Amino acid sequence: MYSRKQPRSRQLEIRPAGGEHQVVTVSSDRSQRRQPCAKPCSDCPWRIDAIGKFPSEAFVHSARTAYDMAESTFACHQAGASQPRMCAGFLLRGAEHNLTVRLAKMRGEMVSPPSAGGHALHASYAAMAIANGVPEDHPALAPCRVGIVDDDDEIPTAYRHR
Repeated sequence: MYSRKQPRSRQLEIRPAGGEHQVVTVSSDRSQRRQPCAKPCSDCPWRIDAIGKFPSEAFVHSARTAYDMAESTFACHQAGASQPRMCAGFLLRGAEHNLTVRLAKMRGEMVSPPSAGGHALHASYAAMAIANGVPEDHPALAPCRVGIVDDDDEIPTAYRHR
């Protein structure tokens, strides 16, 4: 439990990604998971119309969020490291196999599913990374899980019950 004097989030790792970007790994308390982003932001990397906004290295660094039973989650880059919030695109397309998201949902910490906001989203983390310049055979993408398409050609989200 965090005391009032302790920060709600702390930086664990900073990795450069291209000349002007970085991937920041933070640790945050559960309260910040309760309010993920309601919809993808204007340049959300999960949006198909936002291809090329971030360097391919950023997608290599963040691929572990899409691994089976991953404990790391994909945060909204606009929310920032001091007030991290889970990315709506991630919750809609990349979190089905994420352990942290699954446990938060089971504990009732995440009850309102985000909306795509009318935007087309990449079908999976690997699809997003490849569209942004990561080679299809890059070792970081091999462990990425892909959601299973259901009978209605819809991709299950972390919020859908089967």
